[in-house]
Formats: sequence, structure tokens, C-alpha cells
Amino acid sequence: MSYNEFVKTFSHIEAVHLDIETARDEPSLHNKHQWQMRVYQGAWIRGVSAGGCRNNPETFHINPQLHLILSEMEEVIISLNQHSIMEPKVIGFTAYSLPKNTTETAGRLFFKKNKSLVNSQYTNSRQVSLRCQLEQGAYLVLPTTFETGQESNFTLRVYSSKPLKLKLLDISPSVLKSAIIKAPASLDNKSFSQYEAVFLQLADEHRTVNSFELQELLDACLPNDYIKSCACLEVCRQVVMTLDSNGNGRLKLSDFKDLMCSLKAWQTAFKNHTKEKTGILKAERLRDALHEVGFQLSTDVLSILILRYMRKDGTLRFGDFVSAILHLSVAFNIFESRDPLQNGSIKLSIAEWLKCALIC
Repeated sequence: MSYNEFVKTFSHIEAVHLDIETARDEPSLHNKHQWQMRVYQGAWIRGVSAGGCRNNPETFHINPQLHLILSEMEEVIISLNQHSIMEPKVIGFTAYSLPKNTTETAGRLFFKKNKSLVNSQYTNSRQVSLRCQLEQGAYLVLPTTFETGQESNFTLRVYSSKPLKLKLLDISPSVLKSAIIKAPASLDNKSFSQYEAVFLQLADEHRTVNSFELQELLDACLPNDYIKSCACLEVCRQVVMTLDSNGNGRLKLSDFKDLMCSLKAWQTAFKNHTKEKTGILKAERLRDALHEVGFQLSTDVLSILILRYMRKDGTLRFGDFVSAILHLSVAFNIFESRDPLQNGSIKLSIAEWLKCALIC
């Protein structure tokens, strides 16, 4: 076919780069220089890792963050495939220059202060790819959907003729500070006397209350429906499980004071992350809200919390938030009590495991 016939017949031409496995099966390519390839398979999960593109500065940082390290200056190909064939999403990716020794995910402020280095186009095609020249060093690659909250599995591949490394950045679960606020001695004043009077009315002869009495107590003491959403029986049972130091299923007045102080602090954290509508927390902001309370969570742990607490509209109420805090508090307390040397692992019998699981 002549060149003129070729141009007349075809309107587009695509060059395909073969990976190592494909090239191995092609005899004519055995003596050719082969591409190095690194692959990451992940998912955009609503409320966890579906933060949308850079047009969404409040949630962009929750997208999967991939750490790319190049040993030399090299031309690389970044390719993003989505697995949503029937209902394809608009997808793309963004890359930032990063210190080489970085081991933790970047927060919201990083993306507000730093300009992106590489930006792909956003399209609803099955694959988006970009060829670019990068210096030796480390980079942060974020595969995203265009809109927040869109779910799909994806595969990101990076090709290079030189050695390279690619891994997901995540954080280990840990307690940054105690979520339970101890009531100060100065709380024994007139501001709490009204609560104390109701407590003593409902308490038994030992001046303690159970979960049923605690529900009545919170219903009487909490100021509005927004706060009272944490006064359901299930949350009250969690409160007793968390604060009961004697294991008898009852709380003392001092425990109730700690609870009221904690609720006030949790309400402040909740409000700090409910910008659009009072009393409603978007699932995408749960990680940051829990971080303010004192919990640093990995993506896997956050995914479980989202499955458990996110409502149909993609939000959480204050009661959901309180319940999540109590679950995490008990879980971390159980682990820390069985890991005195802080080895990061514990050993449990089946009976111990069942007891711990049921307490949480």
C-alpha cells in the first residue's frame, strides 16, 4: 500500500507498547529493549477513596495515592484503566513531585500548596494514558474519577525503560490522643448540677446507671434533636461498654461527666467538618473528623466504618459519628491492653477473640 492510499484509508494511527509478558511471546522482539512495568490495582470507594478530581479540593486528598520512584531521568508512560465497561466514569490522573523519603499520605494542605506536575486528560474512555519526561526522584500519582463519590475498580500501570518502583501510600492505624475526655475538677459547679440531679434520680442505690437509664438521662439532658441522635439505646450500650471500668454494665457519676465532656469535644469536631448542612457529615470527611478526635486510620479500616455507618445519601449523623468513635475506642483499648510491649500484634484464643469482637 502506498503512502497516499494509506492516508486515504485510515484517519487514526495508534502505537502500542508491549509489556514484558506480551513481548516474551513475540519472537521478533526477543532482542529488543523491553519495558519495565509496575502495576497497581485498586478501587474508588464512595466515602473512602473516591475524592474526585482537583476541582474538589476538600476531598481530592482521599483518592488513592501511589508513590512512584524513578532511579534515572526517564520518559515514562502512565496508563489508567477503569473496569466500568457498562457505565464508564470520566477518569484521569494527576502527579506531583514528592520528597523521596516520603512514607505517609499527603493531606489536604499539600495539594492546596503544591502545583501538579503531570495532568492527564479526563475522559469516559476505558483507558487514559500519558507519555511524559520525568526527572530522577519521587512522585505522587493520584488516579481519580472526575466527580466525587463515583465507584469503580481500576488498574494503573507505569512503563519505563529504566528500573522504577510503585507502591500505595497508606497509614497504619493508631491513636493520636485519647478520644475520651476526662472531666476536669472544675466541672463540679452549677453548670453541671442540673445534670447531676437527673442522674441521681435515675441511679440505683450505688449511684450508678445502666444503658436503659443512660438513654433516659441523655434524652433529658441533651439540648436538641441533632445531639439527641446519639441517645439511642444501641449507642448507650456502646457508651457503657466503653466507660464501664468494673465490667458490671453500669456507669458512675464520674463516668457520666467524662461522657458529657467527650460529647462536647466530639460535637466540635463534627461541626468543623459539616460545612454544607448542620448535623450532616459527608462520608468523604469522616477520616478527617476522626483524625481530629484522635484516630489515624488506614484505608481498609475506614472502608469498614463507611460500610457500617454511611447512610443511603452518603452522609453520617452525629449519632453515627459517636458510635464510630466508641467502636474505635474499645477496639484500640482491647488491643493495647494485650500488647504491653507494643509489638503491633497480639495472639488470641477463639474464646478471647469472640469476647473482644462482641465487646466492640
